[in-house]
Amino acid sequence: MSRYLLNPNIALRSWWFVPYAYYMKNVRDAKGLKKGEFEFLLQCDGTTELADSPLAEKFLHLGFIAPARDGDALSDWQKHLDCNNRYFPAMEYAITGKCNYNCLHCFNAADNAPDMSEWTLDEAKTMLKQARKCGLNAITLTGGEPMLHKNFFEIIEEIYKLGMYVGEINTNGHFINQAALDRLKKLGCYPIIKISFDGIGHHDWLRNRKGAEENALAALRLCKENSFEVWAQTNVHRQNIDTILPTAKMLDEMGIDEMRIIRTSESPRWKENAGDSCLSVDKYYNKMYEFAVEYSKEPHRMDVDIWQFLTIFPGSKAFRVRPVECAEGEYRDSLPVCRGNRGKIAVAANGNVYPCLQLSGLYDKKKDFLGNIKTTDLQTLLQGGKYLDEVCTTVKTLAEHNSKCAACDYFKYCVGGCRALAYTLTDDKLGSDPAKCVFFQKGYYEKITALLESWNNLAPIRNKSISEKD
Repeated sequence: MSRYLLNPNIALRSWWFVPYAYYMKNVRDAKGLKKGEFEFLLQCDGTTELADSPLAEKFLHLGFIAPARDGDALSDWQKHLDCNNRYFPAMEYAITGKCNYNCLHCFNAADNAPDMSEWTLDEAKTMLKQARKCGLNAITLTGGEPMLHKNFFEIIEEIYKLGMYVGEINTNGHFINQAALDRLKKLGCYPIIKISFDGIGHHDWLRNRKGAEENALAALRLCKENSFEVWAQTNVHRQNIDTILPTAKMLDEMGIDEMRIIRTSESPRWKENAGDSCLSVDKYYNKMYEFAVEYSKEPHRMDVDIWQFLTIFPGSKAFRVRPVECAEGEYRDSLPVCRGNRGKIAVAANGNVYPCLQLSGLYDKKKDFLGNIKTTDLQTLLQGGKYLDEVCTTVKTLAEHNSKCAACDYFKYCVGGCRALAYTLTDDKLGSDPAKCVFFQKGYYEKITALLESWNNLAPIRNKSISEKD
């Protein structure tokens, strides 16, 4: 007989429909176990005597457990948590709507009025305890400008105190300095730091702030010097489109880990402020294809994720065509209409929940209310109601609602496309995403795969059905 203790980086969890699972410390998603494996690991608490068995051998070999010593015990985070709700591993948490910039395209805004909502520290602590009770693991901090919140670091301290972790921080970079980065490191907080940067010579205009470009570049450099993983987030539009390639080359030379290029789409505020700056979907795809041609010609280290178009991994010579949500054979009717929304709760500064924060301004303008964590316990929202119904909607339901998508040869690959774009452009949450129709019908899949023919395609589809459609 022997006593075992779980590895301190492992915690056992159960949810509705996911009863046997575990988290690894600082890894977002839970992993499943077989019932017998889970029940064995439940007994690896440092006190229970267990007979030698193949499971003990297996998990000793995998490093899941170790022989227990007298006095060993599980941490509070490790103890089995049986969550009386649906499984969600992550939260995108806007701790404040306040911002020191006044960006022309802000998707949080229903109009040009600033959002002054904010979580108090007590409210944040209460909500984070609810998140822990529901089995959440990874928190993305965003805003507004999250570092503008006077309790920014206290909120991070609470996240780690509860055994969760900060996976990402979305920031304009204005408040990043050595003292701030040192404090993050002292807390054991090493998130991906995503800093907005909208192209050489164009950042100040979109951010509506003189000096924003200089500040962003300084923040990007400082984060890299301090060994954080750093992503640059670039909104592309008619005015800055020709700077995107030189911007990417500059960021690559700086050692930035990833550049995310995002079409500045039709949020309420951008529609008011853009004039003729908004790129049409077709123009966006054309320009992004031209970018991919040039960027893939030369050796680069920096990954580039082009929103709703293509992700390039030059280090491994691999790519993924983003409108291909399901590679060949991956489709099933029970898939959620957006897997991203299904895995991450989006919480605004006023407590409202959304499928994704990029839709918050649109939902507010339409008075489309799904729930509020400041007035309703989070676990209640994850047990049933409008929010859960929306994010758990399946592609089968979409096909039943949308005969155009159901009849399309591409449906089992794009599963209807992006719900945010569909709602924004068609006013129908289960409507067709016009951008994906353009992508496939105009042959962009074939263009990309021909361009990167010698690279590894991470989500291949059968060309036969496409050629038949054309």
